[in-house]
Amino acid sequence: MKLPFRFSVFFFISICQFGIACQVVTAQEDELKADLIPTAPTFKAWLEAFRQEALVEGVSEETLNKSLPLIKEPIKKVIKFDRNQPEFKLTFDQYLNRVAPKSRIKRGQKLLKKHNKLLTTIEEKYGVQKRFLVAFWGMETDFGRLTGGFNVLNALATLAYDGRRSKFFRKQLMNALVIIDAGHVEPEKMTGSWAGAMGQTQFMPSTFLAYATDFDGDGKINIWKSTADALASGANYLSNVGWNSEQTWGREVTLPKDMDKDLLDLKVKKKIAEWQKLGVRRITGKNLPLVDLDASVVQLDDKTGRAYMVYDNYRAIMDWNKSKNFATAIGILSDRIGR
Repeated sequence: MKLPFRFSVFFFISICQFGIACQVVTAQEDELKADLIPTAPTFKAWLEAFRQEALVEGVSEETLNKSLPLIKEPIKKVIKFDRNQPEFKLTFDQYLNRVAPKSRIKRGQKLLKKHNKLLTTIEEKYGVQKRFLVAFWGMETDFGRLTGGFNVLNALATLAYDGRRSKFFRKQLMNALVIIDAGHVEPEKMTGSWAGAMGQTQFMPSTFLAYATDFDGDGKINIWKSTADALASGANYLSNVGWNSEQTWGREVTLPKDMDKDLLDLKVKKKIAEWQKLGVRRITGKNLPLVDLDASVVQLDDKTGRAYMVYDNYRAIMDWNKSKNFATAIGILSDRIGR
């Protein structure tokens, strides 16, 4: 018979005071703790509970019947990727050489010409310059070539069940079912990265629901196969996070030797003329442009490498991906594609 908690603690104190061996009571305490700490459900039980939650959230029985059978068991490779992300750090030059090689620049220039009419229409509607859209397309999936080979439902279920970031991925899994329920994609064709990023723009399900658009007008949003939908969805996202069609992203600059490193931060905004007075110059050594514009200066490689004067569009890029290396590479790649 298990002792009530208050009685068992009192009993433990009493017998220890009288010199009686306490190991028996310790065993009772361990048994009590085991009863108090809930054990994790099996994956099958977890998935069934999730199914009931999805029904309550309004996902149809039909969608659940064709989607959940694709979730077989946790994917070991996904858990490995999540827990063992690479710790090595590339310099910016090393990173740039990887993500913006000459081959990608040439391919981007060809696609800019090939899809010029579509890109011009998207630019006119959303105010995002076409060279930037092509740069995002190239950086994210090599222009739709590398979109990820994982079934998104199974990958998200794995991460939701695993527990490290379960709340976030549980919500993403629910959103994925909502997308399927709306008829945009069949569950077996919902493929993406190990973390659930989908299609040519690598949208998470929540981003898809917020910004993806049916630009080709076929009644479905297909960021996997429709170039129009994918690029317009990317433009819609950028437009909504503050993209300014009248500005570029930034430029490389040189810094004076006595530059105050605390100023090299996106939180610090100054007029270009103020940066000129502080000794900041174009990479050629010439004066900065005479434009009445707010700008920040960032220096990569932990404030030891290249420096860039950047504008608000740079911040929009960082809303897409928080990495300064990524944002700067997008800017440079867009410049080279647009030449």
